[in-house]
Amino acid sequence: MTGTDVSPDQPTRRPLVAILTGAGISTDSGIPDYRGPNGLWRRDPEAEKLVTYDTYMGDPEIRRRSWRMRQESPAFRAAPNAAHEAVARLERSGAPVRVITQNVDGLHQLAGMPERKVLELHGTVRAVTCTRCHARSSMQEALARVAAGEPDPPCLVCGGILKSATVMFGERLDPQVLGSALAVAKAAEVFFAVGSTLQVQPAASLAGVAAEHGARLVIVNAEPTPYDELAAEVVREPIGTALPRLLAELAENPSN
Repeated sequence: MTGTDVSPDQPTRRPLVAILTGAGISTDSGIPDYRGPNGLWRRDPEAEKLVTYDTYMGDPEIRRRSWRMRQESPAFRAAPNAAHEAVARLERSGAPVRVITQNVDGLHQLAGMPERKVLELHGTVRAVTCTRCHARSSMQEALARVAAGEPDPPCLVCGGILKSATVMFGERLDPQVLGSALAVAKAAEVFFAVGSTLQVQPAASLAGVAAEHGARLVIVNAEPTPYDELAAEVVREPIGTALPRLLAELAENPSN
């Protein structure tokens, strides 16, 4: 037997699958996207101020409005949809899967993806952090304080300003999370970009990095993206039907 021979009983090595997800994957769960034709920023440009760091830190009224917005966030009422469930199902099948998400809704984890296999580039809406001492606590606890009459609840540890544990406009992405995402993009053999306009950097560039390092790039998005020409396949079908089909095909033929 030579060094390149493979025993008939030796299992076929399964390719690393990276799945970059944007707001489009969560619209079927009732969470509106931001930049699509009916996106939040187009419908209410003023809403962007509520998630801009300098404005948030400098204006108590903006913070009060932000807390009211969080109280009404559909993320806390949303459940994973067929696309989230398909990703988790692929991971349970034994395929090496890593999710890199631009979303802050936590629906991949609720669908069953292990925390350690989900890289949240923009943080999570399900926690809050203190801007002074960096203490971290539950968003639900903070919202309970708002409901009880604290319109802008301060940190219980040091009295500092609390914010959601998301990356606001004007803040940098966590370099450790971004570094891990870059490593996954470089190592992936199949890279799905799902429900993302691929316009927000540096997240969008991960699709290009993956393609440059030999990954088969598959883009699933209703609208054209700047990376379509690099893709081996571009799918315009609804994500809730297209992604489960694509991932099921991948599970059946992991070498393709």
